[in-house]
Amino acid sequence: MTFASVAVLIGAGMPAAGAVPAETRAVPASGTARSTGLDREGLAAALDGVHRAGTPGVYAEVRDAGQVWRGASGVADLATGRPVRPDMRQRVGSITKTFTAAAILQQVEKGRIRLDAPIGRYLPDLVPGERGRRITVRMLLNHTSGIAEYLPHAFPSLAKYPSLPDMSPESLDDNRFRRFRPAELIKMGVRAPAVGTPGGSPGVYSNTNYLLLGLLLEKVTGTTAEKYITENVIKRAGLRHTEFPARPRIEGPHSRMYEAFFGLIDPPRDYSVYDMSWVGVSASLVSTMEDLNRFYAELLAGRIVKRSSLAQMQRMVKVISQTGETIDYGLGLKARVTGCGTFWGLEGTVWGAATASWTRADGKRQMSVAMNLVRWNKLDASGRPQPHPIDGALSALYRQALCGDGDAPTGDASGQED
Repeated sequence: MTFASVAVLIGAGMPAAGAVPAETRAVPASGTARSTGLDREGLAAALDGVHRAGTPGVYAEVRDAGQVWRGASGVADLATGRPVRPDMRQRVGSITKTFTAAAILQQVEKGRIRLDAPIGRYLPDLVPGERGRRITVRMLLNHTSGIAEYLPHAFPSLAKYPSLPDMSPESLDDNRFRRFRPAELIKMGVRAPAVGTPGGSPGVYSNTNYLLLGLLLEKVTGTTAEKYITENVIKRAGLRHTEFPARPRIEGPHSRMYEAFFGLIDPPRDYSVYDMSWVGVSASLVSTMEDLNRFYAELLAGRIVKRSSLAQMQRMVKVISQTGETIDYGLGLKARVTGCGTFWGLEGTVWGAATASWTRADGKRQMSVAMNLVRWNKLDASGRPQPHPIDGALSALYRQALCGDGDAPTGDASGQED
Protein backbone atom coordinates (compact mmCIF):
# COMPACT_ATOMS: atom_id res chain seq x y z
CA MET A 1 0.00 0.00 0.00
CA THR A 2 1.29 3.45 -0.83
CA PHE A 3 2.25 6.32 1.43
CA ALA A 4 -0.95 8.05 0.30
CA SER A 5 -3.35 5.22 1.00
CA VAL A 6 -2.62 5.07 4.68
CA ALA A 7 -5.00 5.84 7.47
CA VAL A 8 -7.32 6.89 8.17
CA LEU A 9 -9.06 4.26 5.99
CA ILE A 10 -12.17 3.79 8.04
CA GLY A 11 -13.51 0.26 8.13
CA ALA A 12 -10.62 -1.19 6.15
CA GLY A 13 -9.34 -3.33 9.00
CA MET A 14 -9.91 -7.06 8.86
CA PRO A 15 -11.04 -9.04 11.91
CA ALA A 16 -8.47 -11.10 13.74
CA ALA A 17 -9.00 -14.81 13.40
CA GLY A 18 -9.62 -17.02 16.39
CA ALA A 19 -7.99 -16.85 19.79
CA VAL A 20 -4.45 -17.79 18.82
CA PRO A 21 -1.97 -16.10 21.17
CA ALA A 22 -0.03 -13.31 19.47
CA GLU A 23 3.41 -14.68 18.69
CA THR A 24 6.25 -12.27 19.25
CA ARG A 25 9.47 -12.46 17.31
CA ALA A 26 12.79 -10.70 17.32
CA VAL A 27 13.95 -8.71 14.29
CA PRO A 28 17.62 -8.80 13.23
CA ALA A 29 19.50 -6.23 15.26
CA SER A 30 21.48 -4.73 12.43
CA GLY A 31 21.63 -6.72 9.21
CA THR A 32 24.14 -5.29 6.75
CA ALA A 33 24.91 -1.92 8.30
CA ARG A 34 27.28 -0.18 5.97
CA SER A 35 27.53 3.58 5.71
CA THR A 36 27.83 4.89 2.20
CA GLY A 37 27.91 8.60 2.96
CA LEU A 38 25.44 11.16 1.75
CA ASP A 39 24.90 11.62 -1.97
CA ARG A 40 23.61 15.16 -1.64
CA GLU A 41 22.89 15.59 -5.33
CA GLY A 42 21.11 12.25 -5.44
CA LEU A 43 19.01 13.11 -2.39
CA ALA A 44 18.04 16.49 -3.82
CA ALA A 45 17.10 14.90 -7.15
CA ALA A 46 14.99 12.25 -5.42
CA LEU A 47 13.20 14.90 -3.36
CA ASP A 48 12.53 16.96 -6.49
CA GLY A 49 11.14 13.82 -8.11
CA VAL A 50 8.46 13.52 -5.41
CA HIS A 51 7.46 17.14 -5.96
CA ARG A 52 7.38 16.79 -9.75
CA ALA A 53 5.23 13.68 -9.42
CA GLY A 54 2.48 15.77 -7.85
CA THR A 55 3.24 16.54 -4.20
CA PRO A 56 2.99 20.30 -3.50
CA GLY A 57 5.79 20.19 -0.93
CA VAL A 58 8.17 17.62 0.53
CA TYR A 59 11.11 18.04 2.89
CA ALA A 60 13.53 15.77 4.69
CA GLU A 61 16.59 15.34 6.85
CA VAL A 62 18.99 12.45 6.25
CA ARG A 63 21.93 11.60 8.51
CA ASP A 64 24.85 9.27 7.99
CA ALA A 65 27.61 8.77 10.55
CA GLY A 66 27.62 12.40 11.67
CA GLN A 67 26.93 13.91 8.24
CA VAL A 68 23.64 15.77 7.85
CA TRP A 69 21.68 16.66 4.72
CA ARG A 70 18.50 18.72 4.77
CA GLY A 71 16.42 19.46 1.72
CA ALA A 72 13.05 20.74 0.57
CA SER A 73 11.22 20.84 -2.73
CA GLY A 74 8.01 22.56 -3.74
CA VAL A 75 5.64 24.90 -1.98
CA ALA A 76 4.10 25.17 1.45
CA ASP A 77 1.14 27.18 0.18
CA LEU A 78 -0.42 26.61 -3.23
CA ALA A 79 -2.14 29.99 -3.20
CA THR A 80 0.90 32.13 -2.48
CA GLY A 81 3.74 29.94 -3.76
CA ARG A 82 5.54 30.22 -0.41
CA PRO A 83 8.35 27.63 -0.58
CA VAL A 84 8.53 24.68 1.74
CA ARG A 85 11.56 24.59 4.09
CA PRO A 86 13.37 21.65 5.73
CA ASP A 87 12.97 23.13 9.23
CA MET A 88 9.18 23.37 9.09
CA ARG A 89 6.97 21.83 11.75
CA GLN A 90 4.70 18.98 10.79
CA ARG A 91 1.81 17.05 12.27
CA VAL A 92 3.49 13.65 12.49
CA GLY A 93 0.46 11.42 13.06
CA SER A 94 1.08 7.97 14.50
CA ILE A 95 4.77 8.61 15.08
CA THR A 96 3.27 9.99 18.30
CA LYS A 97 2.70 6.37 19.35
CA THR A 98 6.42 5.77 19.86
CA PHE A 99 6.52 8.69 22.31
CA THR A 100 3.48 7.37 24.18
CA ALA A 101 4.85 3.82 24.26
CA ALA A 102 8.18 5.07 25.62
CA ALA A 103 6.36 6.92 28.40
CA ILE A 104 4.47 3.75 29.33
CA LEU A 105 7.74 1.77 29.42
CA GLN A 106 9.24 4.38 31.74
CA GLN A 107 6.39 3.74 34.15
CA VAL A 108 6.93 0.01 33.80
CA GLU A 109 10.54 0.59 34.84
CA LYS A 110 9.32 2.46 37.93
CA GLY A 111 7.00 -0.41 38.85
CA ARG A 112 3.82 1.65 38.49
CA ILE A 113 2.61 -0.31 35.45
CA ARG A 114 3.00 -3.98 34.58
CA LEU A 115 3.08 -4.83 30.90
CA ASP A 116 1.12 -8.03 31.37
CA ALA A 117 -1.34 -6.69 33.93
CA PRO A 118 -4.99 -6.38 32.86
CA ILE A 119 -6.10 -2.90 31.87
CA GLY A 120 -9.20 -3.40 34.00
CA ARG A 121 -6.94 -3.19 37.05
CA TYR A 122 -6.15 0.41 36.16
CA LEU A 123 -9.19 1.63 34.19
CA PRO A 124 -12.14 -0.58 35.20
CA ASP A 125 -14.76 1.97 34.20
CA LEU A 126 -13.45 2.25 30.62
CA VAL A 127 -12.79 -1.45 29.95
CA PRO A 128 -15.13 -3.28 32.32
CA GLY A 129 -15.91 -6.93 32.91
CA GLU A 130 -14.27 -9.90 31.23
CA ARG A 131 -12.51 -7.78 28.59
CA GLY A 132 -10.91 -5.62 31.26
CA ARG A 133 -9.61 -8.77 32.95
CA ARG A 134 -8.22 -10.31 29.74
CA ILE A 135 -6.78 -7.31 27.87
CA THR A 136 -3.31 -6.39 29.08
CA VAL A 137 -1.26 -3.22 28.77
CA ARG A 138 1.01 -5.02 26.31
CA MET A 139 -1.99 -5.86 24.10
CA LEU A 140 -2.89 -2.19 23.91
CA LEU A 141 0.67 -1.29 22.96
CA ASN A 142 0.93 -3.87 20.16
CA HIS A 143 -2.70 -3.70 18.94
CA THR A 144 -3.70 -7.23 19.95
CA SER A 145 -6.44 -6.12 22.37
CA GLY A 146 -9.31 -6.75 19.94
CA ILE A 147 -10.77 -3.33 20.79
CA ALA A 148 -12.25 -1.67 17.72
CA GLU A 149 -11.24 1.60 16.09
CA TYR A 150 -13.34 4.60 17.19
CA LEU A 151 -12.75 6.63 14.02
CA PRO A 152 -15.77 5.35 12.02
CA HIS A 153 -17.99 6.66 14.80
CA ALA A 154 -16.21 10.00 15.17
CA PHE A 155 -16.17 10.51 11.35
CA PRO A 156 -19.38 8.79 10.19
CA SER A 157 -19.38 10.19 6.64
CA LEU A 158 -16.15 8.25 5.97
CA ALA A 159 -17.37 4.96 7.40
CA LYS A 160 -18.70 3.75 4.04
CA TYR A 161 -15.19 3.02 2.71
CA PRO A 162 -14.63 1.51 0.16
CA SER A 163 -18.06 2.38 -1.24
CA LEU A 164 -17.23 5.65 -3.01
CA PRO A 165 -20.83 6.57 -3.90
CA ASP A 166 -21.78 6.53 -0.23
CA MET A 167 -18.61 8.07 1.22
CA SER A 168 -18.07 11.81 1.68
CA PRO A 169 -15.53 14.08 3.40
CA GLU A 170 -18.30 15.95 5.23
CA SER A 171 -17.12 14.73 8.64
CA LEU A 172 -13.69 16.25 8.10
CA ASP A 173 -15.22 19.71 8.00
CA ASP A 174 -17.77 19.00 10.73
CA ASN A 175 -15.00 18.05 13.18
CA ARG A 176 -12.49 20.76 12.31
CA PHE A 177 -13.08 22.65 15.58
CA ARG A 178 -14.82 19.94 17.58
CA ARG A 179 -13.24 19.22 20.95
CA PHE A 180 -13.31 15.50 21.73
CA ARG A 181 -12.60 14.04 25.15
CA PRO A 182 -10.44 10.88 25.20
CA ALA A 183 -13.01 8.96 27.25
CA GLU A 184 -15.69 9.88 24.72
CA LEU A 185 -13.67 8.40 21.85
CA ILE A 186 -12.62 5.37 23.87
CA LYS A 187 -16.24 4.51 24.61
CA MET A 188 -16.97 4.54 20.87
CA GLY A 189 -14.28 1.93 20.30
CA VAL A 190 -15.02 -0.21 23.34
CA ARG A 191 -18.76 -0.33 22.63
CA ALA A 192 -18.23 -1.27 18.98
CA PRO A 193 -18.10 -4.99 18.10
CA ALA A 194 -14.74 -6.50 18.99
CA VAL A 195 -12.32 -7.03 16.08
CA GLY A 196 -10.55 -9.95 17.70
CA THR A 197 -9.99 -11.77 20.95
CA PRO A 198 -7.52 -10.42 23.55
CA GLY A 199 -4.04 -11.51 22.54
CA GLY A 200 -5.31 -13.01 19.27
CA SER A 201 -3.15 -13.20 16.19
CA PRO A 202 -3.08 -11.26 14.01
CA GLY A 203 -4.02 -8.19 15.97
CA VAL A 204 -6.00 -5.31 14.47
CA TYR A 205 -4.63 -1.76 14.47
CA SER A 206 -6.76 0.62 16.56
CA ASN A 207 -6.17 4.14 17.79
CA THR A 208 -8.49 3.37 20.70
CA ASN A 209 -5.65 1.36 22.25
CA TYR A 210 -3.37 4.38 22.51
CA LEU A 211 -6.03 6.71 23.90
CA LEU A 212 -6.47 4.14 26.67
CA LEU A 213 -2.72 4.20 27.25
CA GLY A 214 -2.91 7.99 27.58
CA LEU A 215 -5.49 7.72 30.36
CA LEU A 216 -3.40 4.97 31.96
CA LEU A 217 -0.46 7.38 32.09
CA GLU A 218 -2.72 9.99 33.66
CA LYS A 219 -3.90 7.47 36.25
CA VAL A 220 -0.44 6.43 37.44
CA THR A 221 1.38 9.78 37.16
CA GLY A 222 -1.29 12.14 38.45
CA THR A 223 -0.81 14.52 35.51
CA THR A 224 -1.99 14.64 31.93
CA ALA A 225 -0.38 12.26 29.46
CA GLU A 226 0.66 15.19 27.30
CA LYS A 227 2.46 16.88 30.18
CA TYR A 228 4.16 13.67 31.30
CA ILE A 229 5.37 12.85 27.77
CA THR A 230 6.60 16.42 27.31
CA GLU A 231 8.61 16.41 30.54
CA ASN A 232 9.94 12.86 30.43
CA VAL A 233 10.25 11.94 26.76
CA ILE A 234 10.38 15.09 24.62
CA LYS A 235 12.63 17.07 26.96
CA ARG A 236 14.74 14.04 27.85
CA ALA A 237 15.50 13.61 24.17
CA GLY A 238 16.51 17.27 23.89
CA LEU A 239 13.84 18.12 21.32
CA ARG A 240 13.29 21.84 20.80
CA HIS A 241 10.45 21.94 18.28
CA THR A 242 8.21 19.05 19.34
CA GLU A 243 4.96 19.54 21.22
CA PHE A 244 1.37 18.54 21.64
CA PRO A 245 -0.77 21.29 20.06
CA ALA A 246 -2.83 23.32 22.52
CA ARG A 247 -4.98 24.90 19.81
CA PRO A 248 -6.01 24.19 16.20
CA ARG A 249 -3.23 26.31 14.67
CA ILE A 250 0.36 25.05 14.59
CA GLU A 251 2.87 27.31 16.29
CA GLY A 252 5.98 28.22 14.31
CA PRO A 253 6.86 27.80 10.62
CA HIS A 254 4.77 25.13 8.92
CA SER A 255 3.16 24.19 5.65
CA ARG A 256 -0.47 24.08 4.73
CA MET A 257 -1.76 20.50 4.69
CA TYR A 258 -3.66 19.27 1.64
CA GLU A 259 -6.09 16.37 1.85
CA ALA A 260 -7.26 14.73 -1.39
CA PHE A 261 -9.08 11.76 0.16
CA PHE A 262 -8.74 9.56 -2.92
CA GLY A 263 -10.12 12.17 -5.29
CA LEU A 264 -13.22 12.95 -3.24
CA ILE A 265 -11.72 16.35 -2.42
CA ASP A 266 -10.72 17.96 -5.70
CA PRO A 267 -8.81 20.20 -5.56
CA PRO A 268 -7.27 19.03 -2.28
CA ARG A 269 -8.37 21.06 0.74
CA ASP A 270 -6.15 22.62 3.41
CA TYR A 271 -6.59 21.10 6.88
CA SER A 272 -3.59 22.69 8.58
CA VAL A 273 -5.95 24.36 11.07
CA TYR A 274 -7.60 21.52 12.97
CA ASP A 275 -8.43 20.58 16.55
CA MET A 276 -6.30 17.49 17.11
CA SER A 277 -8.28 16.14 20.06
CA TRP A 278 -9.67 13.56 17.63
CA VAL A 279 -6.40 11.62 17.98
CA GLY A 280 -4.79 12.94 21.19
CA VAL A 281 -1.72 11.03 22.38
CA SER A 282 -2.29 8.51 19.60
CA ALA A 283 -1.36 10.82 16.70
CA SER A 284 -1.48 14.56 17.45
CA LEU A 285 2.18 15.46 17.97
CA VAL A 286 3.85 18.32 16.06
CA SER A 287 7.56 18.00 15.34
CA THR A 288 10.36 18.67 12.84
CA MET A 289 12.42 16.24 10.82
CA GLU A 290 15.52 17.19 12.81
CA ASP A 291 13.73 16.47 16.10
CA LEU A 292 12.41 13.13 14.88
CA ASN A 293 15.87 11.96 13.89
CA ARG A 294 17.22 13.05 17.26
CA PHE A 295 14.39 11.30 19.11
CA TYR A 296 14.84 7.93 17.45
CA ALA A 297 18.62 8.15 17.83
CA GLU A 298 18.22 8.76 21.56
CA LEU A 299 15.64 5.99 21.88
CA LEU A 300 17.76 3.37 20.12
CA ALA A 301 20.80 4.43 22.16
CA GLY A 302 18.96 3.54 25.36
CA ARG A 303 18.67 7.10 26.64
CA ILE A 304 14.84 7.36 26.72
CA VAL A 305 14.07 3.93 28.14
CA LYS A 306 16.41 1.20 29.38
CA ARG A 307 17.84 -1.32 26.95
CA SER A 308 15.62 -4.01 28.44
CA SER A 309 12.55 -1.84 27.77
CA LEU A 310 13.73 -1.12 24.23
CA ALA A 311 14.00 -4.87 23.67
CA GLN A 312 10.36 -5.19 24.70
CA MET A 313 9.40 -2.44 22.24
CA GLN A 314 11.20 -4.31 19.46
CA ARG A 315 9.28 -7.59 19.89
CA MET A 316 7.10 -7.80 16.78
CA VAL A 317 3.64 -9.34 16.34
CA LYS A 318 1.43 -9.61 13.26
CA VAL A 319 -1.16 -6.85 13.02
CA ILE A 320 -3.77 -6.01 10.37
CA SER A 321 -3.29 -2.37 9.42
CA GLN A 322 -6.12 0.02 8.62
CA THR A 323 -5.44 -0.64 4.94
CA GLY A 324 -6.09 -4.34 5.48
CA GLU A 325 -2.47 -5.40 5.17
CA THR A 326 -0.51 -7.55 7.62
CA ILE A 327 2.34 -5.63 9.24
CA ASP A 328 4.92 -6.37 11.94
CA TYR A 329 4.33 -4.16 14.96
CA GLY A 330 6.02 -3.93 18.35
CA LEU A 331 5.29 -1.63 21.27
CA GLY A 332 4.93 1.63 19.37
CA LEU A 333 7.66 0.65 16.90
CA LYS A 334 7.96 -1.01 13.50
CA ALA A 335 10.99 -2.56 11.82
CA ARG A 336 12.04 -2.24 8.18
CA VAL A 337 14.60 -4.80 7.05
CA THR A 338 16.57 -3.56 4.03
CA GLY A 339 19.63 -4.52 2.06
CA CYS A 340 21.62 -2.02 4.11
CA GLY A 341 20.40 -2.81 7.60
CA THR A 342 17.37 -2.98 9.88
CA PHE A 343 15.65 0.34 10.46
CA TRP A 344 13.31 1.18 13.35
CA GLY A 345 10.63 3.86 13.43
CA LEU A 346 7.10 4.62 12.34
CA GLU A 347 5.06 6.48 9.76
CA GLY A 348 1.94 8.53 10.28
CA THR A 349 -0.71 10.62 8.66
CA VAL A 350 -3.38 13.02 9.75
CA TRP A 351 -5.63 15.04 7.49
CA GLY A 352 -3.34 16.62 4.90
CA ALA A 353 0.04 15.56 6.29
CA ALA A 354 2.20 12.45 6.03
CA THR A 355 5.48 11.77 7.84
CA ALA A 356 7.93 8.90 8.11
CA SER A 357 10.99 8.48 10.33
CA TRP A 358 13.44 5.56 10.18
CA THR A 359 16.69 5.01 12.07
CA ARG A 360 19.08 2.13 11.44
CA ALA A 361 19.72 -0.15 14.42
CA ASP A 362 23.30 1.10 14.77
CA GLY A 363 22.01 4.70 14.88
CA LYS A 364 24.28 5.86 12.06
CA ARG A 365 21.82 6.19 9.18
CA GLN A 366 18.57 8.11 9.61
CA MET A 367 15.80 9.51 7.45
CA SER A 368 12.80 11.66 8.32
CA VAL A 369 10.55 12.95 5.54
CA ALA A 370 7.38 15.06 5.52
CA MET A 371 4.77 15.74 2.83
CA ASN A 372 1.86 18.16 2.64
CA LEU A 373 -0.46 16.04 0.48
CA VAL A 374 -2.02 12.70 1.37
CA ARG A 375 -4.36 10.09 -0.11
CA TRP A 376 -3.69 11.16 -3.69
CA ASN A 377 -4.44 7.73 -5.16
CA LYS A 378 -7.90 7.28 -6.65
CA LEU A 379 -9.78 4.09 -5.76
CA ASP A 380 -11.01 1.35 -8.05
CA ALA A 381 -14.45 -0.27 -7.73
CA SER A 382 -13.19 -2.56 -4.97
CA GLY A 383 -11.74 0.32 -2.94
CA ARG A 384 -8.09 -0.40 -3.72
CA PRO A 385 -5.90 2.67 -4.34
CA GLN A 386 -4.65 2.91 -7.90
CA PRO A 387 -0.99 3.55 -8.80
CA HIS A 388 0.17 7.16 -9.02
CA PRO A 389 3.53 8.65 -10.08
CA ILE A 390 4.07 9.87 -6.51
CA ASP A 391 4.30 6.26 -5.37
CA GLY A 392 7.30 5.46 -7.53
CA ALA A 393 8.99 8.77 -6.74
CA LEU A 394 8.63 8.10 -3.02
CA SER A 395 10.13 4.63 -3.38
CA ALA A 396 13.12 6.18 -5.16
CA LEU A 397 13.51 8.72 -2.34
CA TYR A 398 13.43 5.95 0.26
CA ARG A 399 16.08 3.96 -1.58
CA GLN A 400 18.36 6.95 -1.77
CA ALA A 401 17.73 8.13 1.79
CA LEU A 402 17.92 4.78 3.57
CA CYS A 403 20.66 3.02 1.64
CA GLY A 404 22.26 5.67 -0.49
CA ASP A 405 23.81 3.20 -2.89
CA GLY A 406 20.71 2.06 -4.75
CA ASP A 407 19.97 -0.98 -2.55
CA ALA A 408 16.19 -1.16 -2.49
CA PRO A 409 14.51 -1.55 0.89
CA THR A 410 12.44 -4.70 1.16
CA GLY A 411 8.68 -4.28 0.85
CA ASP A 412 6.96 -1.03 -0.05
CA ALA A 413 9.27 1.72 1.08
CA SER A 414 6.44 4.20 1.26
CA GLY A 415 3.83 2.14 3.05
CA GLN A 416 2.39 3.12 6.43
CA GLU A 417 -0.42 2.20 8.69
CA ASP A 418 -1.69 5.46 10.13
